[in-house]
Amino acid sequence: MKTKHKSQKNRNQFLKLMLGVLLAVFLVFALRLGQLMIFGQVNHQDLRENALALHERSSTLQAKRGTIYDIGGNPIAMDATSYSLLAVLTDQWTDPDGPANHVEDKEKTAEVLSQHINLSKEEILEILQTPDVSQVEFGSAGQNLSYAKMKEIEAENLQGITFNETPTRLYPNGVFASHLIGYASFKNAQDNDESRLAGQLGLELAKDDTLKGKNGKQSVTTNHDDYTVDGNQVIEAPVDGQDLYTSLDSRLQTYLESLLTNAYDRYQPETMTAMLVEPNTGKIVAASQRPTFNAQSKEGLDDMWQNLLVERAFEPGSTIKVLTLAAAIEEGVFNPNATYQSGAISIGNQTIRDYNKVGWGVISELEGLAHSSNVLMVELVGKIGYDKWEQYMYEFGLLQKPNSGFANEVTGSMNYSYEFEKASTSFGQGIYVSPWQMMQAFTAIANDGKMMALQSIDRYEDESGNLVSQAAEEKGQPISAETAHKTLEYLSQAMEIPNSTTGGYQIDGRDIAVKTGTAEIYDPDAGQYMQGSFDYLFSVVGFAPVDDPQYILYLTIERPQSNTSDGSQAMLADIFIPLMTRALDYGELATQSGYETGQVPDLTGQNKNSAQQLLSEQGFIGGQVLGDGNQIIDQVPKPGSEYSLGAPVYLLTDGQQSVPDFTGLDLTTAKSLADMLGINLVTEGDGLVVAQSVSAGSSLETGDEVVVQLQES
Repeated sequence: MKTKHKSQKNRNQFLKLMLGVLLAVFLVFALRLGQLMIFGQVNHQDLRENALALHERSSTLQAKRGTIYDIGGNPIAMDATSYSLLAVLTDQWTDPDGPANHVEDKEKTAEVLSQHINLSKEEILEILQTPDVSQVEFGSAGQNLSYAKMKEIEAENLQGITFNETPTRLYPNGVFASHLIGYASFKNAQDNDESRLAGQLGLELAKDDTLKGKNGKQSVTTNHDDYTVDGNQVIEAPVDGQDLYTSLDSRLQTYLESLLTNAYDRYQPETMTAMLVEPNTGKIVAASQRPTFNAQSKEGLDDMWQNLLVERAFEPGSTIKVLTLAAAIEEGVFNPNATYQSGAISIGNQTIRDYNKVGWGVISELEGLAHSSNVLMVELVGKIGYDKWEQYMYEFGLLQKPNSGFANEVTGSMNYSYEFEKASTSFGQGIYVSPWQMMQAFTAIANDGKMMALQSIDRYEDESGNLVSQAAEEKGQPISAETAHKTLEYLSQAMEIPNSTTGGYQIDGRDIAVKTGTAEIYDPDAGQYMQGSFDYLFSVVGFAPVDDPQYILYLTIERPQSNTSDGSQAMLADIFIPLMTRALDYGELATQSGYETGQVPDLTGQNKNSAQQLLSEQGFIGGQVLGDGNQIIDQVPKPGSEYSLGAPVYLLTDGQQSVPDFTGLDLTTAKSLADMLGINLVTEGDGLVVAQSVSAGSSLETGDEVVVQLQES
């Protein structure tokens, strides 16, 4: 009995103990739950914040990079989307119950893709047969594909073929002042918020801080089922980059590119450079070089990274005589009627000769200028004084960085220790300068003695979205206005003298001033100047019109290799004469009655009737409406552009689009219109559009191709 009673007592004590333990555990949980409910914290950590963080997704909102326009508001560089071609080779991502989403028929896939990208069927097949990889890309041939090309390939319904979408930069003109404009490409950063389109060359690099903008951020909170929780979306809006309007005139730039390409193909020189500038403002109207590259496809980029206008110094040769002449006139030591003995002159124990070695006997100083006499220039600098001549070279901006804003600009150099070296600089030997420095110096000759900084920007968008004009910058006044006028007058008179080195550059009906140059090229490996018949850098600078220059054109061509029997004068004149003529024609056209210009207003967002009324009120003949919608969503030219009052402004509406009438348009306007409509425009010839392959009014799909024929008027 006692044993049984004791056992019962032990069980009761155990039950009480267990009940106590359970009660203690319950109290702990109750206290913990109360803490969570009241404070939402455990170990000083806010569980509500942690819960939100566990279900928060962040993504970057890409800022729109600023657009680069020409002076008329036609886009040169703008944001776009490109596509990279991918082929999925593994079946591990294929749903067993669904259709295959990897490449199964590699032969067929290779054959079809070869019709759309620049690879042969065999090359594509080799890529598709790469072992032990999940997916493959197709190199440069499969990158930077346009929307139209992507849709073409997509329409083939190829299994396993997919695309990656990437922000990119569109350069609709291809080869178009490519080293000046440069290019931008997408750069991934460790911090995804910093991934963006970044400038790599030219203005895209120099003005990257202005163009890039600031990325935004989007945070979305989701529940455990991955649905967005209403009211918990936080957005930091991106700040778009600011637009730039260059000083380039697309009509003249496009024509220059065509002329340079023809000359480069015919003569196969090592390099060519060209600059067309307004001397009173320093604005660059057109500029390019060879070799160059296509900014859209990047073809040719590996052949020449250097911007030859600012990054490379060369001996300029006789074009520097323009500055020598100006300094001599300023110092009162040039007399066009005075005579001297041409042919050779002794400097110490060395001799400097004229280019023909024998000279032209006793001739006037004006005749010496016409024959580009080295002896004359040496005599003039001797009268000026070497120290004073050196001072003039610096005052003309030579041997100093011009602060162009572009990367890697050179200062130049000069051998100026001995009398022979000092004398040689008078005709452009022993001194190394860039085309940019030379052109800047020439502005003083054409602008009443005032030297202007060269500018590639006409206006820019400030942070408030307002357009601000780029102010002209005077760099100094090395000579007087009277000297500048006399320099041009004597250069023009020299062109009329028989056998003048500049006679072949005359333009019918135009009074211009020209100076040519033939510079020897030093070979550092051989330790001497090159000896070949065309181992020279040939150049020409021209000012037009003489009485009040509106343009300076400076060209160089280095070591032409083929068709040299044409002669250096023809090589450069075939570029100089047509480009200068067209520039002068455009300038006169803009000042004639009926060709007044006005600033194009911003018409986007308005209905088509109010847009037409506003154009009429501001003196324009009106707008040509594109599409059957009512609201204006885009326009050509862009707002703020200077545009002829007698030409229609093209207004894109939000309705169904059709092919416009391109006839009568110049190349620049036609391209801008095509870009706005998403048309793939193929051009043939130069001048104005006279015919198009698809009739105006035809239905239009994005990416449609239209071929236009252009003809000189």
